[in-house]
Amino acid sequence: MKKVIHIVGARPNFMKVAPIHKAIAARTSLQQLVMHTGQHYDAKMSDVFFADLGMAAPDIHLGIGSGSHAEQTAKMMVEMEKIFLKEKPDLVSVVGDVNSTIAAALVTSKLAIPLSHVEAGLRSFERHMPEEINRVVTDRLSDMLLTPSRDADANLLKEGIDPKRIHLVGNVMIDSLLSSKEKADQLPTLKQLGLTPRAYVVATLHRPSNVDNPKLLAGLLSTLIHVAKKVPVVFPVHPRTRKMISEQGHGPELEKTPALKLVDPMGYLEFLSLTSQAQLVMTDSGGLQEETTALGVPCLTLREETERPVTVEVGTNEVVGTDPVRIREAADRVLSGNVKKGRVPELWDGRTGERIADLYARVLGVEQKRAFG
Repeated sequence: MKKVIHIVGARPNFMKVAPIHKAIAARTSLQQLVMHTGQHYDAKMSDVFFADLGMAAPDIHLGIGSGSHAEQTAKMMVEMEKIFLKEKPDLVSVVGDVNSTIAAALVTSKLAIPLSHVEAGLRSFERHMPEEINRVVTDRLSDMLLTPSRDADANLLKEGIDPKRIHLVGNVMIDSLLSSKEKADQLPTLKQLGLTPRAYVVATLHRPSNVDNPKLLAGLLSTLIHVAKKVPVVFPVHPRTRKMISEQGHGPELEKTPALKLVDPMGYLEFLSLTSQAQLVMTDSGGLQEETTALGVPCLTLREETERPVTVEVGTNEVVGTDPVRIREAADRVLSGNVKKGRVPELWDGRTGERIADLYARVLGVEQKRAFG
């Protein structure tokens, strides 16, 4: 039986792999294994997502944990090589742009194992971002490049990638969102936090370029305080961000603003119930730019660039940078009712996992229980 190994490492990966795994199980005779590298090892950042998405525990858990980019990637590569040599997969499927992704790309290329990159072709064109390096190198090494939007196709073609290797399949993370929303809507999240639908803001900050820079972090936190003086702000705090807030002494200042609610990271369903009913989302997350566009919720991206321009060109996202004055002006505009209208991009229809399952079956020459249609 032909075998595919899915690689996950950080929680955005789980939302992308779950629909693919489910569709392959329903439509093909492929054997599947899920390898969790342990890049996100906190239960709140990892295990709860498997439960929320209806996935079984990973078949393989490397337990790598934290470390520098070089340490983490190197440890993953050593352990992945052992697993790949033992399991002899016919295809390795990676998603996104985390260190787990690039580690698998490097190992498969050395072992001549076919590699598929889901969410290929995204570019911020900022080489100082580790994620950008991971994207570019993974795409270079991949045999199949599965893109979420036509701008990603264009990026790959400009880089000289053979068009035969590029497959526009849509955004697989939207599959998870659409299949989970009804269940998320039933959760009492807003009631527990004392919130009213469309009368609060959700904020997230986790990118090292933002939270590891003391000046930038201070400015971004000041904008959240500004917004919280007008409307409640829920701020699920990433462990890395909480550490930096503590080290830089921002805790007392944040505590003086009771409408700024710092909470622990949430599970997927709980967080979806929160974001889907927000008046505004302020974030430096790539995935949230996509989810808010699919949900029709206004989003302000707290970065100078985005690798997901379709969320700006078509969706509800605005890239406002990291200047506190500019962010406050944009937030005030949205809160006053001046909201950018958007629409859902092409093929963000909840059926991307099915398209990927059919593609893998065709490429690997395996029996399909039923064809996509």
